[in-house]
Amino acid sequence: MKIAVIGTGKTGGKVVELLGDECSEAFDEHNPPTVEKLKQSDAVIIFVPGDAVPDVIDDVLEAGIPAAWGSTGFDWPEDLADQVKKKNTSWVLASNFSLGMNVIRKSIQVISKASSILKDPEFHIHEVHHVHKKDAPSGTALSWKEWLDKEAEVTSAREGDVKGIHELTVKTGTEKITLKHKALDRALFAEGAIWAAKQMVENPDIENGVHAFGQLFDQIIMEEG
Repeated sequence: MKIAVIGTGKTGGKVVELLGDECSEAFDEHNPPTVEKLKQSDAVIIFVPGDAVPDVIDDVLEAGIPAAWGSTGFDWPEDLADQVKKKNTSWVLASNFSLGMNVIRKSIQVISKASSILKDPEFHIHEVHHVHKKDAPSGTALSWKEWLDKEAEVTSAREGDVKGIHELTVKTGTEKITLKHKALDRALFAEGAIWAAKQMVENPDIENGVHAFGQLFDQIIMEEG
């Protein structure tokens, strides 16, 4: 299998490293992707900032190959799913490609439901990333709030080269519950993106269209179960 990579920054560079010989080509601002070059690959993994998505999205769409997007801070077109389906391919969008984050998602959903028995719970989500991350709060923190489906304060901090820390706190007058996820190595995001890209290529049960990473994870886990 040959997988192209667009974006060779902190995480994209790790994708290129882990793919090794399976990386067909690595694209960046000095070597921009073209439709013709992308078509030579079985799939593409994209890690570019949200403000760079408009520069590559049309070429990725026109190439008609499966795409795993790790870009945050971009408002995707409302008709994106229809556009991808018309190209007879599939895309996965993720604010966070950590496979372990799906365990967190399930945990947050349980906390949300169970919090109904608590007296006046207050919810707080805090995230910390490296100083070069442009969007705040992070896409992952916004996903946590969506999974929680409760009113929650969301705060952010930018420090050093932090790879990603997310923490949910549920507090009442008598107790405090904390759920925390800490990324120790950017390889975890690269591994998840590679897993998603390969699933779209190899798994015939993945339908054409746009999928959230969590949806893809749930489908595969249910099939294996």
